[in-house]
Amino acid sequence: MKAGSGPRRSRGEIERLPSGSLRVRVYAGLDPVSKKRLYLTETVPGGPEAEAEAEQARNRLLGEAAERKALRGRKGGDRGRGTGAAGSGGLDPSDPGVSDAAGVEDRRGQLTVAAIARMASVSAPTVSKVLNGRPGVAPETRRLVERLLREQGYRRPEKVMRAAVVEVVFYGMHGHLAVEILRGVQQAVGGQGLAVAFTDARQEESAGRSWAQALLARRPTGVVVAHMGFSPEQHGLLAASGIPLVALDPTSEPLHPVPSVAAANRHGGVAAAQHLLDLGHRRIAVVTGPLERRCARDRLEGVRTAMGAAGVPLDEHLVRTGMWFSFEEGLSHARELLSLAEPPTAVLCGNDLQAFGVYEAARQAGARIPGDLSVVGFDDISYTRWCGPPMTTVHQPFSELGAAAAALVLDLAGGESAAQTRIELATTLVVRASTARPTGR
Repeated sequence: MKAGSGPRRSRGEIERLPSGSLRVRVYAGLDPVSKKRLYLTETVPGGPEAEAEAEQARNRLLGEAAERKALRGRKGGDRGRGTGAAGSGGLDPSDPGVSDAAGVEDRRGQLTVAAIARMASVSAPTVSKVLNGRPGVAPETRRLVERLLREQGYRRPEKVMRAAVVEVVFYGMHGHLAVEILRGVQQAVGGQGLAVAFTDARQEESAGRSWAQALLARRPTGVVVAHMGFSPEQHGLLAASGIPLVALDPTSEPLHPVPSVAAANRHGGVAAAQHLLDLGHRRIAVVTGPLERRCARDRLEGVRTAMGAAGVPLDEHLVRTGMWFSFEEGLSHARELLSLAEPPTAVLCGNDLQAFGVYEAARQAGARIPGDLSVVGFDDISYTRWCGPPMTTVHQPFSELGAAAAALVLDLAGGESAAQTRIELATTLVVRASTARPTGR
């Protein structure tokens, strides 16, 4: 069945996806607020019975669309009635996830918990448990409810009370960086009577726990996700629960409409390369971080831009790509670079840890810094001032990044829309003793 080959839109569409699954889509009217078209969708796994199951799903969604249209046309007390299979028995009116749960839509035409419950053929309290990150829901049922919350665009009512906390989520805690980010968040939210908490997502995942579900149970005022990505499922779950979310230096271009804050990494790469070019270096090597990370790509692109503009294109044979921004990567890659018949006169690193690895490789090879090799880092962690010689590096304003992300979270929590979807703060080249003019060889 080809895309668009199904019946006309008023009777629903069935589209075959590249995976072999069938997507069923039924028009369900206009959103009363945004005036955008609303659709009910369901995906049927591929297989011998897929087409028959898709027809059944279409008929079910058509019935649901008709019911929703009828409910929108009713006035008065009809809004508050139960919804059949999902029911409203056992609801706790004080539970934020159960607000307005007795109707399919509230008075603003928005989906309610009971509507999601009926679609999933579960009770409204079960949906409430998912929204609040509570246990007692089978994994398969939880995934189904989360998918429906995401696909149907459910949003928890704004009147829900939140804990007076802004939570920062890291993927692996890196001492100096994490402390500076938390300090900035505290500066931004402390005056609002809010506390700051943090979660290590890597530790939660290694223990078999979902960091997103844990956040739901704590109900923070907002969340800053730092130096990591998150799945559409995690984003959808937090969005459905009404928790404002801001990404700090996201690992990639977000697939969801999430505001982000980051340093001007490309500009930092340009400044670092230009500094070495001004000193007279032409054989410049680069040890970069993982290129699936946006910050690593931007820094490398900045280096390429500066060198290309100077008429000294970056020699790709002198580029080494790391996986973790680690000391060990700097050490191993620098050993290889320094063993070349014509080694580089300078090395630009993706971060300061990699640069420390280059320092050690130079020590082992008997190469002097900066006499034989100039080294530039990126981040400006505190240790760069204490190593020998003190390191030239690109300063990232981690505290200011944390403060900007937290301020954006507070705006979102206050009901304001984000004026900018991405904010970039300036980086600064800090010149110390690890760079000098190249000596003849």
